[in-house]
Amino acid sequence: MKIVITGASSGVGFEAVLELILNSEHEVVALARSEDNLKRLYQIALSLNPECKLYPAKFDIVHDDYTSLVSFIQDRIGAVDILINNAGQLINKSFEDTTQLDFVEMLQSNLLGHVKMIHHLLPILNENAHVVNIGSMGGVAGSAKFPGLAAYSASKAALHTLTECLAVEYKERKIHFNCLALGSAQTEMLEKAFPGYQSPVMAFEMGKYIADFSLTGHKFFNGKVLPVAVTTP
Repeated sequence: MKIVITGASSGVGFEAVLELILNSEHEVVALARSEDNLKRLYQIALSLNPECKLYPAKFDIVHDDYTSLVSFIQDRIGAVDILINNAGQLINKSFEDTTQLDFVEMLQSNLLGHVKMIHHLLPILNENAHVVNIGSMGGVAGSAKFPGLAAYSASKAALHTLTECLAVEYKERKIHFNCLALGSAQTEMLEKAFPGYQSPVMAFEMGKYIADFSLTGHKFFNGKVLPVAVTTP
């Protein structure tokens, strides 16, 4: 499989890449803003599988040039079978302290950056491609909500709805869109949202789940927002 994943330098994205590269037939373009963390990812990947085909690249999904990115992807892996939109940010502030710019930042990082990625990669998505958006239980209607996460949760809810819309719009092209609404996994982002909380799910476990779902989930689901949580939060 030819795979592109964003937010690959830490947390579940980092772990998902390490799962995917264990199969030498997979070709993985790993994108993130931290060049140092990408170098570390590459070193670990080579130690796990010296024959892995991993192509890390420093890239900001909101601000960087997509023309260069598409050329980079085509030069390395050609077309794309799987796109995992995992990049994102979190702001934890009371609503009274959350500014409109905070809301804009959340929407840019957690929605519009993914919109740009999908827009630019659509021409090179293969038939039966699978786009996996990484959402959050905080954005699921009727789920438990928590103080301080209004902007984050609202941006994830928008990503969930985008997933449902695109699955319908691109059904005839046989491009599948699904969203994993993640609950807690032990990551830096979880610590920012819930300081001191210990999740029963480790980052590597959630990363493996994301990797496995990206490979096979489109055989069973399309246009679905799937909760992936065993605890609240």
